[in-house]
Amino acid sequence: MRVDIWSDIACPWCYVGKARFDKAVEALEGKVAVEVRHRSFELDPDREPGDVDAVVPMIAKKYGISPAQAQANEYKLGDLAKLEGLEYRTENRDHGNTFDLHRILHLAAEQGLEAPVWKAFYAANFADEASIFERERVVQVAVAAGLAEADVVAVLDDPERYREAVRADEAEAAALGATGVPFFVIDEKYGVSGAQPTALFAEVLEKAWDERQPAA
Repeated sequence: MRVDIWSDIACPWCYVGKARFDKAVEALEGKVAVEVRHRSFELDPDREPGDVDAVVPMIAKKYGISPAQAQANEYKLGDLAKLEGLEYRTENRDHGNTFDLHRILHLAAEQGLEAPVWKAFYAANFADEASIFERERVVQVAVAAGLAEADVVAVLDDPERYREAVRADEAEAAALGATGVPFFVIDEKYGVSGAQPTALFAEVLEKAWDERQPAA
């Protein structure tokens, strides 16, 4: 049973939501067989490449709240991430354009490495001190996750590589009515929006699986 997950590396709720989803899949091991396909979605598609901001002032400006409120939200997200066993750096993170990251992720998908590269990019963005929005760091993280350096560099050097694949993912998300992420489509039948509790993911996965099995 295929599950399509639209998400963005810069999205903390995607980071937390994927961990909750993974726990649901693990809890249903032996009952439900799931194939995950990661799909591209940019939270900030109009941001220019190389335009990198600190997360807290960016969030404060975007949502019209004070820097103190934005920082408090980061602390809350850090607590939620910790509950899922995730590392989360609550201070001094940065934010930038993720288009090149999504292009690299399509390269990874072609080579059967999308899961480890997604995981590595998430960790690099939310847990590590070095910025994932620097070219050298992108190459370093992608190679550590299993991709060949020459392949990663070739994609970064050619802005047209996988451009249409990213845009096709985003167009499909728009057609489905997804205005934010994470957005999960289970067996092309059920949509789940947001970082829902593990129990809800498990319930929907089991329901979709039961409905696709032939009657005894």
